[in-house]
Amino acid sequence: MTDHVPDPCSAMPVPASLKIGDAAPDFVARTTRGPLTLSALRGQWVLLFSHPADFTPVCTSEFIAFAKAAPAFAAMGCALVGLSVDSLPAHLAWVDAIRQRFGVTIPFPIVEDPSLAIARAYGMLDMTARGSATVRAAYVIDPQGLIQAIVWYPMTVGRSVAELLRLLGALQRVEKGDALAPEGWQPGAPVAVPACQMQDAVTAAGPDWFMTLQPDAAE
Repeated sequence: MTDHVPDPCSAMPVPASLKIGDAAPDFVARTTRGPLTLSALRGQWVLLFSHPADFTPVCTSEFIAFAKAAPAFAAMGCALVGLSVDSLPAHLAWVDAIRQRFGVTIPFPIVEDPSLAIARAYGMLDMTARGSATVRAAYVIDPQGLIQAIVWYPMTVGRSVAELLRLLGALQRVEKGDALAPEGWQPGAPVAVPACQMQDAVTAAGPDWFMTLQPDAAE
């Protein structure tokens, strides 16, 4: 009879569906950069992103792009955390293969999730799913540990790292509560004024009361 080793993630709650504003489920796991407790990253932004499997072409292209963009994320106070259901030995072999083949070092941790506990807690897998591959999910988590954006892509289509950087910048800008980020917003571009909520204010603002752009005072 073998000893039972408890899964550190086994007690995590399994929500029906995570929503923007929910607390990001905490976890403790092994990674390519050592043990990681997600809540230990509080105080900074976190981009937690899953990939279907190691040694696959689309995932490899994404991780090369994330590695090259890592300094930009760091400059914005955001930690990158990758995840898949593959084992830590598989992650380590894949990271080394990327280094040898493409000359790119992966500077961020990649979490192993062979029990699927993290994937299920975040809704990356259906509770009844027979396959173990996760969708390309990305969760932007704020310094208080709350989810501020959720982006999902199918297994067959790679994510845009440039768009995730733009999304992070927009979330950090609107966090101040004095402006909204219009379509395609980039730092330095005009911001949208929150729409009027009272009839008198609508009348005073004129016909464009619901769509007013102005230079970003935060710049």
